[in-house]
Amino acid sequence: MALERREFLTRAGALAAVGALGAFDCGRAYADISASQPAAADTLPDWEAVRAQFRLSPDRIHMSTMLLSSHPKAVREAIETHRDGLDANPVEYLEQNNSRLIRDARDAAGRYLGISGSNIALTDSTTMGVGLVYNGLRLNPDHEILTTEQDYYVTHEALRQASRRTGATVKKIQLYEEIGNVTEDELVQRVAEAISPSTRVLAVTWVHSSTGLKLPIRLIAEALEEVNRDRDEASRVLFCVDGVHAFGCEDVGFDDLGCDFLMAGCHKWLFGPRGTGMIAGTLRGWASVTPSIPSFIDGGSWDAWMYGKDLESPTTADRMTPGGFKAFEHQWALPEAFGFHEHIGRPAVAERTRELAGMLKEGLAEISRVVLRTPRSGSLSAGIVSFDIDGLEAPAVVRMLRDRGIVASVAPYLTAHVRLTPSIRNTSEEIDVALREIRGIVS
Repeated sequence: MALERREFLTRAGALAAVGALGAFDCGRAYADISASQPAAADTLPDWEAVRAQFRLSPDRIHMSTMLLSSHPKAVREAIETHRDGLDANPVEYLEQNNSRLIRDARDAAGRYLGISGSNIALTDSTTMGVGLVYNGLRLNPDHEILTTEQDYYVTHEALRQASRRTGATVKKIQLYEEIGNVTEDELVQRVAEAISPSTRVLAVTWVHSSTGLKLPIRLIAEALEEVNRDRDEASRVLFCVDGVHAFGCEDVGFDDLGCDFLMAGCHKWLFGPRGTGMIAGTLRGWASVTPSIPSFIDGGSWDAWMYGKDLESPTTADRMTPGGFKAFEHQWALPEAFGFHEHIGRPAVAERTRELAGMLKEGLAEISRVVLRTPRSGSLSAGIVSFDIDGLEAPAVVRMLRDRGIVASVAPYLTAHVRLTPSIRNTSEEIDVALREIRGIVS
């Protein structure tokens, strides 16, 4: 039941007081956080200074990072600088800056993941990256793509399209029976046992947007390597990961994962420009796909068109970066997003996210009628915290929370859960307020 206006304003005032602990205030002496200020290894981050980089409205508790981020100051200013340049002199600004700035964006993503920027393709979103990879797979009707019942619509639909194009079969497996009892060993075993001689692709999601379950990607990669050891190159299983809900909040590099492809958007946990994303791939991975959108940065493709040559060389990340005119000022501001995380430190970001999510999970687990859907273990979860309240539909709970000034969301699945996703821009006081309001809903 919605709050009366007076009660809502009273609660909003209390929330604003909490938000004022670190809300954006241009009059306060916070240092800007940028790539030019790398974190010292022995220095703890100033989380109030981090929070101050965002222009979040202080009358809300924003636990919606997993949907769409607010830009930190460095990203906002980079976008504005490039937008001003394009507005003043669009053609010459584009000609003078595009090649360099695209290279800088790829290099920044590569540096964050610990690989060469030449193995990064830039996209507009996770969805675009997933679609480009899965619809570019070189498969035939004798091949099988293995995925899970718990994966998201984007993965299932992209694989359905790939199946229709190539004739390959899509096989979906259940990862677990009861999420509350799931273990890393069980997850790895179920995937490994489902691989058949015809399996050529394993397509999974690192952190599930419905339950917040985090898969042990490295352990799955090791099990897959055992399978691939006895296969020739043409029969090896390609490992593809939708990593958007770990990208920007987990302290893991690309090589640590052991996958062939990692697809992610940059406008969620990374707090990057809206409408940006990336694909990280191995040389073997890139050589296994065919582009579907012409690239503007791949010289080989241009030469083949210009001079009527055959394009015989393997696919590269250059060739898989879609061309076309786009919101250049957003893509060009990607280095500032990576620099923001570089300043704080990837380990510190992961630890802080884990700390806040842990506080929320522990608090929810103690509230009557609340059913926690996210594993409490940090090894099996990241920043997404999903739960249900007995007797209430998830959309109704989200509405009640928003009436109380707390921005939650509903998982867009057949079985919907309420989601709160604390991130480094949140505070422990906000966790306490959210838990108090949930107690008020169930009382």
